[in-house]
Amino acid sequence: MRVVNFLLAIMFLGFSFLQLNDPDPVIWILIYGVMAVTCIMAMFEYYSPKVLLALIVIYSAYSLLYIPGVIDWLKSDNPSELFSDVAKMAHPYIEESREFLGLLICIAVLLMYYFRSRKRHA
Repeated sequence: MRVVNFLLAIMFLGFSFLQLNDPDPVIWILIYGVMAVTCIMAMFEYYSPKVLLALIVIYSAYSLLYIPGVIDWLKSDNPSELFSDVAKMAHPYIEESREFLGLLICIAVLLMYYFRSRKRHA
């Protein structure tokens, strides 16, 4: 698991770095930075179930703001535009959908750590 946690930490650090040219970089650098720290802590098997649960709730609540953009993306004629850099400028829902998916990745990792922490403390 240490290797997986290390790779996840590197991935989230990379995500943080990519946010430098984002319109709202501070919030996303914080989101992915916290995830990187969480992954590093997991490398040493340090899990705080209360903190993990709080992060799950916060990230889940924040992701709800992007639901309208995700719905617009799913209704679009060409859903593959999500992976196009040009479409990002043409359709605001592309950026919102990408941010939603980023939050889903964070939530999935946090859930994995939360359940590992509960198993470890049981």
